[in-house]
Amino acid sequence: MTHDDTAATPAPLNRRAALGALGKFGLGAAAFGLAGGPVLAAPAKNIDVDVLNFALNLEYLEAAFYLAAVGRVNELRAIGGGAEIRLPANLDRMRGMQFKDSNVQALARSIAEDEFQHVKFLYGALGKAAAPRPVLDLAGAFDAAGQAASGGAIKGFNPYANDLFFLHGAFIFEDVGVTAYTGAAPLITNPAYLQAAAGILAVEAYHGGAVRSMLYQQRQVNAAAGLYVGQVVQAISNLRGKVGGGKDAGLTDARGNAVLAPANANAVGHGRSTREVLNIVYLAPGARRGGFYPNGLNGSIK
Repeated sequence: MTHDDTAATPAPLNRRAALGALGKFGLGAAAFGLAGGPVLAAPAKNIDVDVLNFALNLEYLEAAFYLAAVGRVNELRAIGGGAEIRLPANLDRMRGMQFKDSNVQALARSIAEDEFQHVKFLYGALGKAAAPRPVLDLAGAFDAAGQAASGGAIKGFNPYANDLFFLHGAFIFEDVGVTAYTGAAPLITNPAYLQAAAGILAVEAYHGGAVRSMLYQQRQVNAAAGLYVGQVVQAISNLRGKVGGGKDAGLTDARGNAVLAPANANAVGHGRSTREVLNIVYLAPGARRGGFYPNGLNGSIK
């Protein structure tokens, strides 16, 4: 979805209309029905369950990435079943990666806790209807993503190898979450849901902005394979844009100005549909599985 200067008031959606709109706009209003806190009721309709489970699948992935970095991935294993979480062989699951920059470590710990709380909240609210945690690949998928973004120049990319690579890995995920939530806004008709959506979007946008800021400060550092950080980030952005509707941006614009938020000409954040999100996490347009989800997402929207 793209945004313009006009604002329309969406009509109430029945189940069929909502399902159709999901493919067009993104996560949907129900994805935020619980995010604002206990004042919001649990989902009562099937569409609410479907959409919340789509969100839960994405939160499983983000939580796994950050929790693994800080040595807490086993905490996630206690939620959602026993599906495999594939990590690089040399990563200590109990200690996580060895950070050299305390600022990057602090960022990782903060975001890890946020994403873990998202998983626990959604999983607990959905109860017996919660989708089990799918198989997650944080090893081979990153290698594939690195090669695809760099035209084969970067092989064996491991986001846990050092602080800079960790920020690159975080960059792959953060903008996807922000644009997914933004794409859902047109479906939200309940004021309480809209307030909850704004809260979630704010947290995700803070994550994305912080990651971009740290990468921007190092944009001229040689990252890997003779490429500067700015070039690597731009390559990741180009790849996401290619399969995710062209809604992306690197660290700088055409005039060389810093870009801390991917947005259109009106400085309105981009929104992605569920299909565009899946194209990115599956690492292939139109795919039904692959990439970070070797067996696909669990639930109706996958």
